[in-house]
Parts: sequence; structure tokens; C-alpha cells
Amino acid sequence: MPLQNRVLPDGTLVAIPSRGTMMGNRGGRHHDPQTKCLLKPYPHSKRWICCRLSFKDRQRSVWGDSYTELFFLDEVTALAAGHRPCFECRRGRALEYAELFTRQTPHTANWGPPRASAYEMDRALSSQRQQTHPLRSQMDALPEGAVLTFQQDNEKIFAAKGPYGWLRWTTDGYKPLAMALPSTVELVTPPITLAILGSGYKPEWHQTAIGRPTYHK
Repeated sequence: MPLQNRVLPDGTLVAIPSRGTMMGNRGGRHHDPQTKCLLKPYPHSKRWICCRLSFKDRQRSVWGDSYTELFFLDEVTALAAGHRPCFECRRGRALEYAELFTRQTPHTANWGPPRASAYEMDRALSSQRQQTHPLRSQMDALPEGAVLTFQQDNEKIFAAKGPYGWLRWTTDGYKPLAMALPSTVELVTPPITLAILGSGYKPEWHQTAIGRPTYHK
């Protein structure tokens, strides 16, 4: 029986067999180690991070007595769900994300390094997670890695890939979007992260997106 530990772009946790290419957590243990079920109500935490699947040969018992391990199709998915890069196992990417975050958000601290702290980023992201946002720019101006949603048959989530191209997001990977895009869509990726993507942050994609033909507007 799969655990309810796979994260969708909107932040929802589902139970499916595949694990994806990245893991992460939401700042603590939110499951019962005996029943392997999520606690209700879900404990609140602002620290949502995205990690590598392996780091320093560490071995873990998934959903044991430690924090609640979560899994993502890729970093594009994790960023859309409101997670940020981990400062331990993905330090280089975390510093890059933090520096770009600082350019987009006023830096309030008057001590420490001249970039936003993990606390500042988590606090800002927490207000934008697990909700859709009105699209305030043209779709052809969105950066690579932006995730949008619309209601049209089973093709409800799609991601910007390459110059003016789109792919359909599924739990197993990306597929061609063989249809015209609707005129009304909503942004899934938090606006702060969207700005970071627009400033040059290049997220890691699932292998199914590599070389995949995209739908061009």
C-alpha cells in the first residue's frame, strides 16, 4: 500500500506507487509511525523544503520515527507546491534561490548575510502555498518552470517548457499538450517563486520533459 507522501503541484498529498526524482519535508513529523497515516489535524509548519533523493549515503526508514518524507516528480513540481531548495543537501541551489528571492522581496534583517534567511523565505511562501493565483502577465511571458492550471477534460495542469512551449503535467511525467490553451488560467506556482524563475533560476525537470515536443502558442 503506497503511503500518502507524493506531492502534487498544488501541494496536495496523494498515495501513488511512483516516487519521483526528489524528496523533501514540511518541517517535522506529520504522520503516525505505527499506522503510517497522516495526523489529523495536520500540524502546521512553514518550513517546506525540497531535497535530493540521496545525500552522504544516509539511509532512512520512510515514515518512521523521524520527519515525514515527501516525494516530488521533480523540482518544477516542488516549487509549484511552495517548497524551496534545502540548505543542507542542495546548498548551492538554495543560495541561488535565496539571492534571487532577496532581489524580489525587501530584505528586513539588519544583520547576517545580505540575503534573505530561510525563515524569511518560509514566512513569505507560507502565505502563497496551496492556492491558485490570478495570472498577471501574458502566458508567453511566463518563465520556464511556471505551472498553471485550467479545467479542460483531464488536462488540468501544464508547465512552461522552453521558449513559448507547454507540457501537460501528470503523476508519471510530462506529456504533450495537444490542444489550444484556454484563455482563462490560474497560476499554481507561488508568485514569489515565479519571480525567482523569471530572474534566472533553472529548476530540475523530470526526464520525461527532456526533448519532449511542446505545444507552442
